[in-house]
Amino acid sequence: MGIPLKHKVRERLLKGWRVRRLQSAGVSVGRGVSVTGAPIISMEPNSTISVADSVALVSLSEWTALGVSRPVILRTLLPNATISIGAETGMSGTTVCAAYRITIGARVLIGADVMIADTDFHEVDQIPRRHLPIPAPSERDAVSIGDDVFVGARSIVLKGSSIGNGSVIAAGSVVTGDIPAGVVAGGVPARVLRPVRPE
Repeated sequence: MGIPLKHKVRERLLKGWRVRRLQSAGVSVGRGVSVTGAPIISMEPNSTISVADSVALVSLSEWTALGVSRPVILRTLLPNATISIGAETGMSGTTVCAAYRITIGARVLIGADVMIADTDFHEVDQIPRRHLPIPAPSERDAVSIGDDVFVGARSIVLKGSSIGNGSVIAAGSVVTGDIPAGVVAGGVPARVLRPVRPE
């Protein structure tokens, strides 16, 4: 994948400025964070977004094999919501929307255009729902992704889901519950397909 020299130079020049933009938006940023392209950051009052050391946020198609259809989006939807991204995690065109709590572990690989949310955004069991506020969150809505997980491109991780350490989620899957550690899971909804077989 050849990246034109002018793009490399531009991104190198803008790297520090983009990290400072994250900080000015209220994001807690660790050391060595890499920001390629311009992510979208939106934070409600008294909410928190933390990005640990050596995280990579890629929002430009030139910098990832599959390309991305949108920039990285990190968004808290309600006061006191939290998003925590562990060290050395990489995400490309990923959307993370938290009304309560989303925790992403260390060394997680998140493929192109993955969406992670801990809310339905609208009421499911009330009609009409058009002008109702976002549903009140609870502990059971929290999303947890363990260390060393690989979430394949265009997958969706929905509220109340957890993915155990070292697991793989196949591209295009929809995670709706608990995926144990050390497995390959996929499908709609995602189910365990086999164990991970380390060499």
